[in-house]
Amino acid sequence: MSEKGIPETPSLRAAARAHRKPFHLVRKGLLLVALGLFGTAGALAVVQPAEKPQVYTAQSVLPLPKIEALSDTVSSDPFISETVIRRGDTLADLLQRLHVQEAGLLPFLIKEPAARSIYKLYPGRVIRAALDHEGRMVSLRYDHTPGVRHEGKFLSRWLEITPNDDGGFTAVEHEKAADTQIRVAEGEISTSLFGATDAAGIPDHITFQMVEILSSKIDFMKDLRKGDRFRIVYETYSHDGREVGAGRVLALEFLNKDKVYDAVWFAPESSSGGYYDFDGRSLKGAFLRNALKFTRISSTFGGRRHPVHGGWRQHKGVDYAAPSGTPIHATADGVIKFAGWQRGYGNTIIIEHHNGISTLYAHQKGFAKGIKKGTRVSQGDHIGYVGSTGWSTGPHLHYEFRVNNKPVDPLSIDLPVARTLEPAERKQFEVVMAQYRDHIQLLRGPSISDTEGDVDSVQVASAEP
Repeated sequence: MSEKGIPETPSLRAAARAHRKPFHLVRKGLLLVALGLFGTAGALAVVQPAEKPQVYTAQSVLPLPKIEALSDTVSSDPFISETVIRRGDTLADLLQRLHVQEAGLLPFLIKEPAARSIYKLYPGRVIRAALDHEGRMVSLRYDHTPGVRHEGKFLSRWLEITPNDDGGFTAVEHEKAADTQIRVAEGEISTSLFGATDAAGIPDHITFQMVEILSSKIDFMKDLRKGDRFRIVYETYSHDGREVGAGRVLALEFLNKDKVYDAVWFAPESSSGGYYDFDGRSLKGAFLRNALKFTRISSTFGGRRHPVHGGWRQHKGVDYAAPSGTPIHATADGVIKFAGWQRGYGNTIIIEHHNGISTLYAHQKGFAKGIKKGTRVSQGDHIGYVGSTGWSTGPHLHYEFRVNNKPVDPLSIDLPVARTLEPAERKQFEVVMAQYRDHIQLLRGPSISDTEGDVDSVQVASAEP
C-alpha cells in the first residue's frame, strides 16, 4: 500500500522511480556547481597579493660642522702665468696675454741693452710672468735658450726682469746646467729607421748619432730590413721639469739581417772618448785620410818646384785646395802641441797622437774657438779654417803626417788601425760596460741562461745509443 492507500504494484513503483530520477540529477548537479564555486573562491583567495608592508621613517637632527673663521691675511705666493710664443707675436701681445700692465716696462725693454734677448721671439718658446695678489708684476722670465751645448755641458739660459727699489726695472741673464737623465728605448724597423725611432719616442738627434756610430758597419740606405731591431741607452737634458734637448748615445745594440752590432761610449782618462764594441774594440779607424770634407788635391808629397821661391824642393805634405774659410777637422784623437804662427806655414796647428805620430795643418785663416796648446781633441773635431797665410799663393790646407817627427806621405802610408785599450783602460771599460750591459739586458728580457736555474732538474733523453 502506498502512503495514500493505493495498493502498490511493481509497475507503479517503477513509474515512481522514473518520475523521481530527473530531480536527483538536478540536485547532484547543483551540489557539484556549489563545490566548484567554493574551490574557485579558495583558489582566488590563495593568489590575492599580500598587504603592502608598512614603511617606517626616522629623522635625526645633526649638528653643523664648525667653520673656522677665514684669515684676513692673503698668501704672499705670486700667481704664475705663462704663454707660448706664436708666429707673428709682438712683445706687447705677450704682455697683454700675461696681464702684465706695469707702467714703463715696455720702454725699458726697448732701451735696455741687457734685455735685448727678449726681442728674439722664437715661436714655441715660453714667457712666464709672476704677479702678486694685487696684479703687480713680481718678475718676467723669458726662456730664450732652453738648451745649448757649451764646452762639454748642456746649459739653459734665460732672461729675468724684476722691479727695483727705484721704481724702475732690472734685467739679468741667467745660465744653469741642465739636469741629465738616462733613457732606454727599443724599436723594430717596419718602414724606415726614422719611422721606428719616432714610434719609440727617440729624438732625431739620437737617430742621427745611431747612423754615424754604425755607419762603417751598416749601410742604413740599403741594408735595413723589415724586422730589424735596436735597443739604445741615451742621455736627455731637462730644466725646471721640461725636456730641453738630447745628449749622447751611451750604448747601442742593432740587429740587422740576423747579425748583431753594438757600441758603447767610453772616455778613458788617458785619451779622448769614442765608441767601442762590447768587446772593447774601437769602432773608428785611428786616422782619417784627409782633414777636409770637400776638397781636391792641388799638390802631392815629394819633390816639386816651390811656388813662391822657385827652385826644386821637397814638399813634406799634401796640399788640399779649398775656398777660404772651409772648416778643417782633426784627423785623429790627440792633444794640441802647437797652435800659432810658424814662418812659411803661417797659422799652424800641430796635434800629437799616440805611438810617436803627429799631424800638421798649415796656412790657416784662423783657429776654431777654444783651440790652444794643451787642448785635447777628438777625431773629426773642428780645429780651424782654410786660409792663405805664410808662404802661399792661394787658399789651401797644407797637411803633414809625421812619424817620430819625420814627414811621410799620408796618401800612401798604411794608416794605423784603431788603437786598442791598454790594460788599465780595459779595467775602466769593464766598469762602464757593466752598467750599460744591464740596461740593454733589461730591454732584451730574460734570456735562456737567466732561466737555467729553473730547469736544472728537467732531464732530456738523448737520441744517441
